Amino acid sequence: MAAQTLAQMFLEATEQFPREDCFSYRGSDGKYVHVSSVEARHRVRALRHGLKSLGVAPGDRVAILSENRLEWVLSDLGALCAGAVTVPIYPTLLPATIEYILADCQPVVVFVSTEEQAAKIHEIRDRLPSLRDVVAFERTMLPEIMPFDKLLQIGGNHAADLPEPPGGDYVPTDKDAPCSIIYTSGTTGDPKGVTLSHWNFVSNVLAIGQLFHFSTADKVLSFLPLSHVLERMAGYYTMVHNGVGIAFAERMETVPQDIIEVGPTIIISVPRLYEKIYGKTITTAKSGGFVKQNIFFWAREVGMRCARRRVEGKPVGAWLGFQHKVADTLVFSKLRAKLGGNIRFMVSGGAPLNARINQFFYGAGLYIMEGYGLTETSPVLTCNSDSGYRFGSVGKPIPDTEIRIADDGEILARGPQVMPGYYKNEAATTEMIDAEGWLATGDIGHIDEDGFVFITDRKKDVIVTAGGKNIAPQPIENQFRSNKYVSQIVVVGDRRQYLSALIVPDFETLRGFAGEQGIDQSLSDAELVEQPRVQELFNDLLIRSNHELPGFSQIKKCALLAREFTLEAGELTPTMKVKRFAIATKYRDVIASMYPAGLPGEEA
Repeated sequence: MAAQTLAQMFLEATEQFPREDCFSYRGSDGKYVHVSSVEARHRVRALRHGLKSLGVAPGDRVAILSENRLEWVLSDLGALCAGAVTVPIYPTLLPATIEYILADCQPVVVFVSTEEQAAKIHEIRDRLPSLRDVVAFERTMLPEIMPFDKLLQIGGNHAADLPEPPGGDYVPTDKDAPCSIIYTSGTTGDPKGVTLSHWNFVSNVLAIGQLFHFSTADKVLSFLPLSHVLERMAGYYTMVHNGVGIAFAERMETVPQDIIEVGPTIIISVPRLYEKIYGKTITTAKSGGFVKQNIFFWAREVGMRCARRRVEGKPVGAWLGFQHKVADTLVFSKLRAKLGGNIRFMVSGGAPLNARINQFFYGAGLYIMEGYGLTETSPVLTCNSDSGYRFGSVGKPIPDTEIRIADDGEILARGPQVMPGYYKNEAATTEMIDAEGWLATGDIGHIDEDGFVFITDRKKDVIVTAGGKNIAPQPIENQFRSNKYVSQIVVVGDRRQYLSALIVPDFETLRGFAGEQGIDQSLSDAELVEQPRVQELFNDLLIRSNHELPGFSQIKKCALLAREFTLEAGELTPTMKVKRFAIATKYRDVIASMYPAGLPGEEA
């Protein structure tokens, strides 16, 4: 019988696709260390019995507070094989939020990565009566912390005295039993625990397997947080199931170097990575002088023309095909080399990907498969693939998934990946999923005549101006983010007479502009954004972009900020969505400066 739980899936995969580099991580000497399928299976079995020795019973919650690393995956698999329910926690969260999550789900064991993460648990442990044990991946001086290696040793000794059952050592679990609770905060309110079953995840993995071809020649670089459902399902469970090697990036800052060393065939990311690569490529071309710059922009347009024709199913033609070969030799081959030289395809999710940037990568032979989904749907609902691809869309519904549009334009979804409900929150569950199993996504969109889904807005993310106009900020923000000088943007204007924007520049690109303008390169970011020529640059950007927007959606003024919005500052959710209320509160004075005093909605 085919695997129906995550434990079965892992054990079957390690037998069917044995490899010496099942997992890889950067060792203390700076070189990548490989862990074989046999060794991974051995450690997972030890952890399964180690957790049992700590009294972990089927259905108990086991939390993981850690950055991406091998131990994260081993702990997750060990807990799943023990029949437990894993609760991933973002390592960037503050103790107060972690306390709320742990008090809600009541884990009996928490895995932590470092001294820093252990200290967070130590601070709140006295207020968590269910928590019996804390296990640390790295050495810590805090009391009552069990070293990870000790738990492995204890479990290994237990397992050594027992023969391994046929098919692997795991607690038999119903496919519809909970396997994980993932807390999602949204942009307001307390975190809600999304309960996902084994079959939610496994069905999603199997559906993706029908759309994409994987082999043991493939390798993926893992750098999105494993606490995020996209990386967990697509970059971890799907790869394990299909025998793909997983290499962990050392940290986000080292991803460019890790890509070169690992040479992955698959990359899974949010749009921001692709935006940064695109922006960096343009900056590099411009710094090379007039000839190099013009060659790049010529190649870009040739590649994008080819991309559009291929996706539309039209012949490229001999002359355009010849131009593309020249462009590939001069520009695109070098870009692929910077991404390790082995990329077969890349995946984008979590936020809208600019269609023009997607066309550029497609023309360069780097295919980005944009998809769509929610934590509540394990997560994939739709995806572009070789069997169906359209720029600007999030693809067609994946196998066994139904998508329809409600009367008010909201996207509704139904399928085996839809969660059974929120943990201990029946009211929120009933609000999200109707009696027929249709989940309300909260996103507005449409389906074209060929079945491709397009996301156009968030249902509740609307600005109502003083003139009574209802304006969706996300499409406006997405348009502005396509500009190379814009890193982040938040449109404001609720209860005011016109729209304005808080803009965080892409400072690497902006400093290139500053150099061309003879602006002192030693200026700080805060000083740089105050320079008159920089202010003029962004005012010109507003004027150009506003030509493509109706009058009531145009941004009249902008304020440049000297630092990015961050999770740590409470301005972003763990999935990198902006918290508009928090940002509006923090930058209240900056926003007020863009409006005449006394306008409707202006506080005294």
